[in-house]
Amino acid sequence: MKSRALVVRRTHGENARLELMRLGALRTDLRILRDGDWVVLPVVESAEIPSGLGEPSKREFEPLRAAHAREYRDLVQLPATERELLPRSFDIVGDVVLIRIPPELERWGPDIGEALLRFVPGARIAGADHGVHGTERRRRLVPLAGAEGFRTIHRENGIAFDVDLEQAYFSPRLAREHARVAEDVEVGEEVDDLCCGIGPFAVTIARDGRARRITAVDSNPAAIALLRSTLARCPYADRVEPIAADVVAFLSSARPVDRVILNLPHEGIKYLPSVGTIVRPGGVVHYYEVTAREGADMRAEDLVNRIGGRAHWSLIDQHVVHPYSPQDDLVAFQFARADPAEDA
Repeated sequence: MKSRALVVRRTHGENARLELMRLGALRTDLRILRDGDWVVLPVVESAEIPSGLGEPSKREFEPLRAAHAREYRDLVQLPATERELLPRSFDIVGDVVLIRIPPELERWGPDIGEALLRFVPGARIAGADHGVHGTERRRRLVPLAGAEGFRTIHRENGIAFDVDLEQAYFSPRLAREHARVAEDVEVGEEVDDLCCGIGPFAVTIARDGRARRITAVDSNPAAIALLRSTLARCPYADRVEPIAADVVAFLSSARPVDRVILNLPHEGIKYLPSVGTIVRPGGVVHYYEVTAREGADMRAEDLVNRIGGRAHWSLIDQHVVHPYSPQDDLVAFQFARADPAEDA
């Protein structure tokens, strides 16, 4: 059967499969193809696919022998008016499925949870995600179906991460961003990963082996404990120094570094001026913020001024990581500090 398809490198195949499934864009009635170093994923004809996820194509696929629902929503029995409110997307973290349910559908939560467990291969528990709260960025989760809690092992970019979704921040939607930043790191760099959560940026950079030192900082002790647990399985653990500390306290005595990652989308702006002071000339800051689509270009100019001004800093990259709400996106801004030696 011929179908719309997405061709991705085998090393990124699992990340792409999970992203398509999260978006309700993966056809589950057709068998995924493997062609040498490439994986070919069957895609729903009308689905919107994020740019950069893979190469669009048309391919012949074999149907799966067993009948499968095209989307989890096909497995939920609801009145037509309420069915239209069912979210199309959800998150998969290890064997955990998370979904945000509108208040009008909360009474149907167990039915939605059961449908997700039937739809997602290997899923153990489904939960309602009520967002991240507090200074330690813990999610408020309500079990819908399944059992045994929200601790799991999540595989991303070839690394197995210890995750506890109730205790520490982690987003599976940033897998490509973790890999992209790691690829930018040059040999011998010293890197600070601030508000690191369970450390996916730090561990991915350490795995690639070019950085001389990575310091991963978070104020949530549970996040740092999970990072240490992940590192205990890694042969490159000695490249990462996990620190449980408040960012302000850490920055007050931090050593100069070549690269800083600041992923605190709602509150990171208050740390940006201090971050600028610890970056060496020629160094880089990766900053993440939930930004209104209207006026996003003007926001970049404001951020340059906040980090230290155009005399010392320039914007070298700005891109949308993923939509956050109907009006906002999670945006990655990358700033470079001027190196006077290069102008001499």
